[in-house]
Parts: sequence; C-alpha cells; structure tokens
Amino acid sequence: MSGFVDSFRNIFKIEELRNRILFTLALLVVVRIGAHITLPGIDAALLSEAQKNQSDNTLFGLYDLFVGGAFSNAAIFALGIMPYISASIIIQLLGAVFPYFQKLQKEGEEGRKKINQLTRLGTIPVAALQAWGVSVQLKSRLVGDQSIISPEFSGFFFTISTVLILTAGTIFLMWLGEQITERGIGNGISLIIFIGIIDRFPYAVFDEYQLISSGARNLLIELIYIAAFVFIIAGVIAVTVAVRKIPVQYAKRVVGRKVFGGVTQYIPMKVNSAGVMPLIFAQSIMFIPSTFLSFFPNSEFMQGVAKYFDYTSWFYSIVYALLIVFFTYFYTAIAFNPKDVSDNMKKQGGFIPGVRPGKPTSDYIDNILTKITLPGAIFLAIIAILPTFLMKVGVTTGLASFFGGTSLLIIVGVALDTLQQIESHLLMRHYDGFMKSGKIRSRR
Repeated sequence: MSGFVDSFRNIFKIEELRNRILFTLALLVVVRIGAHITLPGIDAALLSEAQKNQSDNTLFGLYDLFVGGAFSNAAIFALGIMPYISASIIIQLLGAVFPYFQKLQKEGEEGRKKINQLTRLGTIPVAALQAWGVSVQLKSRLVGDQSIISPEFSGFFFTISTVLILTAGTIFLMWLGEQITERGIGNGISLIIFIGIIDRFPYAVFDEYQLISSGARNLLIELIYIAAFVFIIAGVIAVTVAVRKIPVQYAKRVVGRKVFGGVTQYIPMKVNSAGVMPLIFAQSIMFIPSTFLSFFPNSEFMQGVAKYFDYTSWFYSIVYALLIVFFTYFYTAIAFNPKDVSDNMKKQGGFIPGVRPGKPTSDYIDNILTKITLPGAIFLAIIAILPTFLMKVGVTTGLASFFGGTSLLIIVGVALDTLQQIESHLLMRHYDGFMKSGKIRSRR
C-alpha cells in the first residue's frame, strides 16, 4: 500500500505528467458539465417527470450509459462521441474496399492525417442524422397529454436547433478528445466514454439500494449477485491482462522466428490485437436500427421491429455477438497485416524456418493469426452479452450494464491503457511505477 502511495506522489513530482493529468481532468469535467445542460425548448420539470416513467431496459438506456446520462437529460452532449466512432468505422470499412483509402492507410503519418480529417468530416452528417432522430424521439415523449417541448419551440424550429446544437456538441467532444490525446494522458475518445460509464455507477448502486429497502430484493440474493459480479470483474481483469501477454509466448512456439544477421527475433502476435475497439464498433452499428426506428414512433409495424433490437432480446444478443467476432477479425487485419509483415521480412532478409518467403509466409502467418484471434473474439462476445443473462435473473438494467458487457471491458481496457502511459512516464524518469510485478510494465 505504501508503494502505491509513493508512486502516486511521484506523479506530482514530474511537472509534465502532473500538467497532463490535470489538463485531462479539467476537460473531462467540461464533458460532464455538458451532459447536464438541457437543450433549448425542453421543459426541465416535464423532462424530469418523463424520466421517471422511462424504462432503462432498452437500447436507448444503454446508449444513455455510454454518454453518461446526457441522452436522458436531453443535454447538448446527448449524442456523445458515438457519431465520431461510427464515422471511423465507415472510413475503415471503405479502406477494405476502395484502393484510395487503402493507399492512405499505407502512407504513414501523412495518410493517417488525411484519414483523420476525412473521419472528422464524416462525423458531421452522421451526427446530424442521429440528431434528427433524437429530435423526433423528444417530440414523441409525453407526460400525460403534454409534450416535454415548450409550445414556443415546437415544430420546425425545434428540429433545426436540436440538430445544430447536438451536431456541434459532438464536434466539440471530438475536439476535446483529440486535445486529451495530444496534451493530456490516455486516449481522449476512450476516456470520454469511460467517464460517462463511471458516472452512472452511483445511480445503479442507488437503484439497487432502493430495491433492497423496499423489500423488492432479497438481501441474501443481492449478496450472491455482488459476489458473482466481483468474480466476473476479477476474471475480466485477469484475462484482459493475460490475453495481452500470452500471444507473444504463443507466437514464440508456433509462428517460429525470423533471423536478421544471425539474431533471432519473434513476431509479436496477440490473441486480442483489437482491444475493446470491436465492442465499440459493434455497439455503434447496433445503435443505427434503433435510431432509424425512432423516426416512426406512431407506426405499430416499426415498433414491432424495434422489439427485436431491444437490448434484452436474444436476437439483439446474437447479432451483437456476431458483429463483435467480425470486427475483432476486421480490426486485427488492419492492425496486423500478414502481407505487410511478410514483405518487410523479405526486404530485411528475414524468414520463418521451413516456410518459403513471399506468399507462403503471408499465408502461414495469416493461418496462425486466424486461429489465435478466435478465442479472443469469443471471449469479447461472451462478456458483451453477459448483461442479457444477468437481467433475465432479475438484476436491474443499470447494474447489469455496468458490471457486465461492453461497459466493463471498456472500463478495464481504458484504465489499463491509461495506467500504462502513466507507468511509462514514471519509469522514463527513473521512478517506481504502480506495478511491481511488471505485468503492465511489460506491455510497453
């Protein structure tokens, strides 16, 4: 414990690291403030009343979890950073189809800058479309027979103002995320999602407490749930840390070695090279049908279709799991291209013993990568759909969403990555880090 306290003190001895952390915290405070500023034209009293009658047991409830309650608050940051992620998915998918985008991906730093600029531009129409859906959804929210929108703001003016403000809010969040990445600590986009999820934890705990107090929940059963959640969290943390270390050992045994001037080197292949990105990508895709269906609140057919995309439905869980497996392979293919690895080995005189250079080497690496990526993809999919099973046994939506699924993996992944960056700063200046065992340290 004393070592942890000393490491924490060391953070504030390093001026650059201290400034980065304080800068990050300041921008995250701005993010949370924006999540509580209500859109113009919304009657705050009626909105509060409407929230009491609104179920969290929907995909919109899950969306609200990722944006830290901004959606239910009808806030200026109601869309969160999700449109930016959706635009990023679209650009990366285009890179797998169109040669122009494939060329940009191979141009190094200049190509990355162009892709980032295209992603920013693509965020605008995606955010505008989702903002339109939010405006329609807000118009349909009633308390009795009264709309939550003030009469003087109703109609076309409310739609235009909502679209402009929500789109601007997303662009501002995107800018804040980039500032955190460049001048702060950690990945800004991931931290914005992380802080939104963390913000909902006290509300989830309070909801459970109310159920226990009212007698709706048996205390013994609650303790069993808590024990199960602790076991799940410990398992996810252990597997997440281990999964990032096992692949190198696996690659040493199976992939073989490449030789440079008589020096043996190993190919760094991971079970889960994609991290939590497949979860975020798949979740963004699953939000699209609900956004589209929100345009038709009075259509019985559309609302019937919407039931299939309900957060707790088995159909949703199956589709979501399949998308996670797909995006795990897709993102791994982008992060680790066997053809590029094979070409670089050939140029530098490297080879895998028993395998000819060129296409045979590429096929060999691709075969191994496919096999070791599968368990990582299945692990992500199982953890992601865990809340569905928890809610089926009576756990409240808020607590199930926090202690299982995408939320838990994002929290663990982002926390480990941020801690790794802090650890790097400490070690670079010859201070002791947080992890004496070297597990996180080895990830450098």
